[in-house]
Amino acid sequence: QWYQRRVRVDPSDFATYLNEKIKVAGKTGNLGTNVIIQKEAFKVNILSDIPFSKRYLKYLTKKYLKKQNLREYLRVVASSPSTYELRYFQINLDDDDAED
Repeated sequence: QWYQRRVRVDPSDFATYLNEKIKVAGKTGNLGTNVIIQKEAFKVNILSDIPFSKRYLKYLTKKYLKKQNLREYLRVVASSPSTYELRYFQINLDDDDAED
């Protein structure tokens, strides 16, 4: 069943995806020294010297999850004002409570 499937996101693949897709001055692949993407164990950090929209990062993350067919298992949650994290959707397996 789908809820027993182990879902894993490869941080290096995600960092590569962001590196290819992030637009700076309207062009992809134009990061230069303005935007730096770092991968640490299970985290991907984005450091920016220019204004960078957190909402744009969420958009790209959702697009990546959709491309990897993980969108139905994971969601993007703001854990702090400058941080996003991926969390599993809560799955309610108790059908007995729903019938009451």
